[in-house]
Amino acid sequence: MANVRDRASGTSGLRAMAGRLSWGLADQAVSSLTNFAVGIFVARSLGVTAFGIFSLAWVTYGVLVNVSRGLATDPLVVRFSGVDPRRWRAAVAQSSGTALAVGSASGALSVLVGLVVPGPLGSAFVALGVVLPALLTQDSWRYAFFASGQGCKAFTNDIVWAIALVPALMLAARTGSVVAFLLAWGLSSAVAACYGCVQTGMIPRIGGVRPWLRDHRDLGFRYLVENVSNSGGSQLRMYGLGAISGLADVGTVRGAELLLGPFLAVLMGLSLATVAEAARVRRSAPHRLRLFCLLLGTGQAAAATMWGLALLLLVPDHVGEYLLGSVWESASALIVPATLSVVAASFFTGAAAGLRALGAARRSLRSQLLASSLYVTGGLLGAWAGGALGSAWGVAAANVLGALVWWIQLGRGLREHQPEEMRTP
Repeated sequence: MANVRDRASGTSGLRAMAGRLSWGLADQAVSSLTNFAVGIFVARSLGVTAFGIFSLAWVTYGVLVNVSRGLATDPLVVRFSGVDPRRWRAAVAQSSGTALAVGSASGALSVLVGLVVPGPLGSAFVALGVVLPALLTQDSWRYAFFASGQGCKAFTNDIVWAIALVPALMLAARTGSVVAFLLAWGLSSAVAACYGCVQTGMIPRIGGVRPWLRDHRDLGFRYLVENVSNSGGSQLRMYGLGAISGLADVGTVRGAELLLGPFLAVLMGLSLATVAEAARVRRSAPHRLRLFCLLLGTGQAAAATMWGLALLLLVPDHVGEYLLGSVWESASALIVPATLSVVAASFFTGAAAGLRALGAARRSLRSQLLASSLYVTGGLLGAWAGGALGSAWGVAAANVLGALVWWIQLGRGLREHQPEEMRTP
């Protein structure tokens, strides 16, 4: 009877995990399609150079949202996944307040930078600064819902953003400027951010920022450095590429990323569901954590490979030109190295989920710093040698080496956290 109960309990646990991951995949599908649609719409409307300016604002947002995640929501997911609802609510009020504070401070800084930088690029940074508080607050709600196992609410929140984005983009298209599209993208997120307050029945608690940072400084500041080195590497690569080869090549690389957009978006936000699940696996069956991480990385890599092959074999030039306009011709030449880069990065996220579930912040930080250094070096050396195409191949090679770094560190972290009874032969 005990064996029957154990098997029933195991089956029930797997079904529950599958349900939570399914909501994670659904939410990421909405996020991916929304980001893809925004990128396609803007690329078609602006052309390759203006799209390069939009892309620089986009990657800057990528850095800042990762600052917010490192300080606010990554500690939330690690320490408050599946806890008592009262503890979760108290933690979410503080973590969302931290995200709002990061958005407000970084938004003010972005506006100041935009006022100093001349031309369309400066205007783009002013617009980005205006919408950053809403963007980062909306992102924090998604993490909060996944920490509590309420992925359906994160999915609904992203649906609300997607619906609000449609009329906003239509209005922006009438102006046809980078600023208009950035405001449309960011202000529509404010609708979803406000809806998150309705879903949770709470508002971000700004007064909770200081105690939140103090109580979770052992994780938060390490995750901050780790996240910024990740997204900051992408930003440095784009800025360097623009300086070496010009804004048109920045638009080309961003266009190639858009073609792999569904998987890039999943990789960026994967910790929404998988870190919480890895934390549950660690508590219930720690000996299965390595397998969980391996299956996670392999599954993503297989999906990314299939998508890249479909782009190469099934998308004719006239369809690509319809999607990306003038960006397609140069971006399509980068499909192979861009696909290889995403395949390698898929294994990053598998190992990263395991290290975060272990709370091995030092090892994950070490992995990310080294992987990001390889990424920037490969991308800039490639740009110097061969422009956008050279940069794409340099990043692909760097990501292969970076994946090896992550898995070596995960193996060491698992040995360090292995229960004592499992170490003895």
